[in-house]
Amino acid sequence: MHQEIRLHGHLNDTVEYFATAAARDVYRCYFYEAVDKSLRFFSPGNEFILHPDGISHRGNGGTFCEYMFGVDMPLADLAKEEVRNRLVFYGGTYQENGSLKFIDQTDGQMSFDRVFFEGNAVHNYFFFLTGSVSGPVHEQQDALLRLLGKLLKRSGSASAGDESGLIDEVFGLLGHRSSLYLIKLINKKHKAYHDTFRDLYYTYRTLPDHEFAKLQQLAEVLGIDRYQQERIRIDVMYKHPDNRRIVDEYKNILIACDRKGTISKLENARLTRLKTLSVRNKIPSALFYTLDEMLKNDKLVDLEEQDYISETRQILVGIFLQERQIDASIDHEDMIKLLDAKRRASENRDHTFEQILLETGKACDEKIRDGADISLLESFSYIITFFDRYDNTSAHINQLAFMENGRFSEEMIRSLLGNRKAFAELGRDLFDGLFFAGVYDNKYLGQFGRKKIRTLQEGLIAIEENHLTIQGLLRRLAEIDENERLYGLLLSHIKERIRNFYSRYSTRAEQIELLAEVSDELRIKGRLDGEVPAPLFFDVVVNIKKEAVYLHNLLPRIVAEHDTALREDFLENSGLDRFYVEELEREYFELNRLDMEALYLIRKGFNA
Repeated sequence: MHQEIRLHGHLNDTVEYFATAAARDVYRCYFYEAVDKSLRFFSPGNEFILHPDGISHRGNGGTFCEYMFGVDMPLADLAKEEVRNRLVFYGGTYQENGSLKFIDQTDGQMSFDRVFFEGNAVHNYFFFLTGSVSGPVHEQQDALLRLLGKLLKRSGSASAGDESGLIDEVFGLLGHRSSLYLIKLINKKHKAYHDTFRDLYYTYRTLPDHEFAKLQQLAEVLGIDRYQQERIRIDVMYKHPDNRRIVDEYKNILIACDRKGTISKLENARLTRLKTLSVRNKIPSALFYTLDEMLKNDKLVDLEEQDYISETRQILVGIFLQERQIDASIDHEDMIKLLDAKRRASENRDHTFEQILLETGKACDEKIRDGADISLLESFSYIITFFDRYDNTSAHINQLAFMENGRFSEEMIRSLLGNRKAFAELGRDLFDGLFFAGVYDNKYLGQFGRKKIRTLQEGLIAIEENHLTIQGLLRRLAEIDENERLYGLLLSHIKERIRNFYSRYSTRAEQIELLAEVSDELRIKGRLDGEVPAPLFFDVVVNIKKEAVYLHNLLPRIVAEHDTALREDFLENSGLDRFYVEELEREYFELNRLDMEALYLIRKGFNA
């Protein structure tokens, strides 16, 4: 069993020290002396001196400290989760082949500012020993590296401030005649700032302005420069358990990508998802910027894809982060993004979205089969449930908007009301944004389709507010359906009568006469009960006039001059349905034996 003697003191207002000698008969050792204003620790062939403004050393040993998050680390250390500490042996230099070579000249000195700048900002360790190693100093150092290097790089006792635990670990590797000397230096001002910020951060996560102002004032009083403040804050934030899991996962992905020289779409999605989770969990973006800077990679490949596809990847990939105890559950914001991505993919006929969904479902099934937590399936099922609601709602609304005489049932209305309520739980205006905004913007939405959609949209709200019944909404929609049917009937009969009987319809009197003729004809044929609504009739006549202007005046000019702007202006302002106008154009081209390819180019907007 070894014994320990510990000497504790303060060199000045900034630096505090703990010096420990450990050996099996340490009570017989004389290992320190005060020399003027300095404190010297020694053993045969070794010494370590604490001066008023720094340290000096001679002999074997070195220094180690816990890595602070964000400092430059060798990739070999960064890639190993078990590596915690920065370790430097005196007299060691790296060769071109990556090997470490020691020289006998190990003497050196260092100011305290440099100690806490190059090492840990709060506490650093220095050590030397006798026994267990012998020979020239460079051989001793090489032997110490092989003997203690792995332990000192991985020990958690350094970060915990447990010198006794650390010495126990080291002595397990030393011979029974060995003596170990360990000096711990603490920057008291940095520690005060560190502890204050840690308490504030663990309390608030996002510091209130008044608390941050106090922290800044403390830094000014203690004389801590901005760089050290930033180092300390980033390290504290990283060590919060909720932050560390996410940041470490981000780091591991980056390291894997760095090693192979590429970042795939899937890996990029995982990285983006982790950053998204960091925002949700109030994790400072500085933690990720630090890693991005440390692991810059200019060999990114094949990341060009639609933004909504990238967003879909990173959210769906995030489901599997739960296996690493990272809270990546799908929240309302995620679900809204997925639904918007589904909408955009549908508009673009982008099958990549469905492929990603299929791959995610397959991966979930495989992981559940292999024993993964059932919560994985629950997360995916939550998404699929909303997607089913989306598909159901979209099908009903598009049917109403674009199918002539498409009938709605009470069951459909109830389904829409249920889905509207579910989507409202995600976002107040989400339902209208997903299903109505895009339909209104569709250039092929006809006049009656627009009326039906607006009636449905307003009717669903009225039903929720108890201002309308489902049957009342169905009657309104049925009335628009009947007007749509009657409009088509009038259009075909009026055009036929004008063509066959040269009926005139320029003046109001002529139009009234034409109305009577058409009404009588439709009643005789059994196509009409009652009277033709006069406003509907006059709308048909006006549209026939617009049609004539387009066919005889505008379309020939559009074809001759490839004037697509004129065509679009007519379509935007005439009020005629685009489907109907395009059918007129097709008939015009066939009648005049024109090249249909020219029509396709005009429709695509090519004017040359």
